[in-house]
Formats: sequence, C-alpha cells, structure tokens
Amino acid sequence: MNSQHILIIDDEENMRHMLSVMLSRQGYRVELAANGGQGLDCLKNNAYDYILCDIRMPEMDGKTFLQQAMEEHVTTPVIMMSAYGTVETAIECMKLGAYDFISKPFKRDEIVMVLKKAEERERLKEENSHLREVVAGRFSYSGILSRNSGMQEIFNQIKKVADLKTTILVLGESGTGKELVARAVHLNGRRSQKPFVAVNCGAIPENLLESELFGHVRGAFTDASSDKEGLFEQADGGTLFLDEIGETPLALQVKLLRVLQEGEIRRVGDAASKKVDVRVISATSRDLAADVGTGCFREDLYFRLNVFCLQLPPLRERVEDIPLLAEHFMSRHGSGSDCQVLRLEPDAMRSLMAYRWPGNVRELENVIERACILSEGGRITSSSLPSPVRLLDESCPDESENDENLSIKKAEDAIERDLIRKALVKTGGNRTRAAKILEISHRSLLYKLKEYDIE
Repeated sequence: MNSQHILIIDDEENMRHMLSVMLSRQGYRVELAANGGQGLDCLKNNAYDYILCDIRMPEMDGKTFLQQAMEEHVTTPVIMMSAYGTVETAIECMKLGAYDFISKPFKRDEIVMVLKKAEERERLKEENSHLREVVAGRFSYSGILSRNSGMQEIFNQIKKVADLKTTILVLGESGTGKELVARAVHLNGRRSQKPFVAVNCGAIPENLLESELFGHVRGAFTDASSDKEGLFEQADGGTLFLDEIGETPLALQVKLLRVLQEGEIRRVGDAASKKVDVRVISATSRDLAADVGTGCFREDLYFRLNVFCLQLPPLRERVEDIPLLAEHFMSRHGSGSDCQVLRLEPDAMRSLMAYRWPGNVRELENVIERACILSEGGRITSSSLPSPVRLLDESCPDESENDENLSIKKAEDAIERDLIRKALVKTGGNRTRAAKILEISHRSLLYKLKEYDIE
C-alpha cells in the first residue's frame, strides 16, 4: 500500500470526495482544501508528496496558488486540473512551475498514471542525488571520479607525494585526465595556495617556446619591445605543468634540465640568472623511453623528470567507471535540456560499456553532451549516441543476417575509422604524423575526420 501524502485543492465538493475515495483506495493519505488560500494554509503545517489543484476556484484560483507556492519555494510536484483546459493553459501552468496538467473529466486510470509518473520522476531525482553524494564522497578525489582499483591506487600515490617537491611524470593516452591529476597533486600539497600554471609544449611554435617558458628581456629579438616574465617565474612558489613534454625540441631540453638541477632560469637575452622555486609536473601520451632510444629525447632529462611516475589507465581498462562518469557528465550537461531528469536507457548503457573509447574520458564527455542535446522525454537511448559508439551494440549476433551487416562498404568504413582513431592515439592527436602512419595525405585525413565525425 502507498503511504504518500496528497493534498487535493478543489472547490467542488463532489470532485474532492471522488478523488479522496479513489486515491485512498490506492493507499494514499489524502487531505482536502476548498480553494487556494486553504491550500496555502495546509502547506504551512504539513508536508505533502503531491498536490492536485483545480484552476478555476473562488477566493484564490489555482494559478495564484501555484505562483505563491513557487515563490515560497515549495518543491512538491503540483498537478493542475481543469474542465476548461486548453494547450495554452497547460503551457502557462508548466511555465509557472506545475509538474503536469490533466483535463477534467478524467478516468481513474488517468490520474493514477499521472501520479505514478510523478513518483517515478521523484524516485529518479532521489537516486541521482544519492549517486552524486556517493560520487562526491567515496569515488571522488579532487574532482577525479573513479571506483577503479588502479585509479584508487593513483589517488593514494598522490596523497604520498603531494607535499614533496619531487618531480612527477604523468603518463597516459590522450583524454585520460593527465592535467586533472597534476592539479590534484598541486591542490593537495603545501603549494595549493600558490599558482598552478599549465602549458602545452606541443601547441607553441618551437621558436617561441623558450621565451614562453623562461621569458625575455627587451631587445632580445625583433618583437621583444619590453621585458616579459616567463611561465617559470609566474609559477614561482607553486607548480608548473608541462603537458606534452615529449614535443619539446632537443635544444630546449638542455635548458629545462638546468632549471630542474639548479633551480634557476635565465631570460632570453639576459646575462643574469634568477632563482625560482617551482614544482614541475610533466605529462605525455608518447613513449618517452622509446624516444630516448631513438635520440628524440634526452636520457638525462628523462630520468630527471621521471623521479615519480603516475601511469593513468585508459578508459577501456576501467569500464566500471563508465556509468559513474556518464551520470556525472549528464548532470553537468543535461541541466539546460528543458530541466528534465535525464536517464540512460539500457540499450545506450550497453553501447557505452561495449565501446573501446580511443579518446578516453574526454571522448565520453563529448558523447554524453551530444546525447543530452538529442535526448527526448528525458531518455538517452542508443539512437542518441554517435554511430561509432553504438557500432558494437548494433552488430550483435541476433542482427547478423541484416543486409546492412553484410555490406563490404560499411565494413571497410568501420575498419578505416578504427585505424584513423588508433593512429591519432599513437601520435597524441598529431594529424600530420597520423597521416604519415596511415600513408594518406594530410588533406585526405582532414576530409575523413569530418566524414566520420572524429574529434
């Protein structure tokens, strides 16, 4: 039996009596009010799970009651009723904050169905709230979410090293959250109140990188019209995060090594050095040990950077985190989608769990954001996901006889898409190098990235 408490507001005694008897038989506890004013009085003294309110009533009508209830921050779902209902009326009530609208006369099943829908929505809200609390507690560390044992071990390692000045190297595929880990180290250590400065070494032209890191003095080169402070100086007392350290040119690697060993920098064009107190955390998706072997990266710098190594697992090795992360990204990106409580349908979750995620957590967030936009009725189904993500789910054995699954063209497209993704992962997103590995022109790769909707 249902033990939920319902307030019925209606000026017609027969309607109040009918609803009271009908809902009492369904197990609800019912309280009655003859107009909006009485309804507001009831709200002052009692808490209700649901409110059924007529629109046309003397003294205080339903719309006025709804407006005042919303102004007093009443969160109870309000279902409006009217024998004079129109689409415009229903829309107006929903804008004022009503949960639903039902036209009189209605059958018993109709009102029960509306209440059951409201119950389901409230249950989902409660589950989502509970999951967020769990996420914010047990499975969250400085904004990083994971229940994976490997990631939990990384959290423990961060706690041990956070207060030290030890140089850290964060390794992992593109999209695994290397900068998040670097920020977690900074925020949990003694330097948390000092600057955290991040730079992508692969995104700055080689001829500008030295000036960006160390600064320059006026007249050091053609465009140096004034002195400029470098990122090492900006991060003094705090942490400098060198992302994509593997892209650093060899000539600059020597100067980085000197900073790490001596704790001092020299601006471009300056004759004097300056002491800096900076904790350096670097990261890369490349195999630095292999780059050392080929001469692309200095061995002495590699060992100096790799004093303490954090190896982040790819998302495909922490599948248990996918529901957790999906819920987190839904709450982040779904709040603007007509204020509905979003939920992942089982078919969509199967697709997410089966996909290999070459772009890792970043790709998952992008997919969920897209799905939130395409969702209908608060439901994210497999059709809301991009085709590469639902590919594995669509090719299950019971559909193997479909003509689509026998298409050589579609199979070739799938293979080509997979090879492009692997090449991009291998090169850390460098499209020029990926094109060389794939043995196609850079222009062809750009065309295929657009064709296959690969980010």
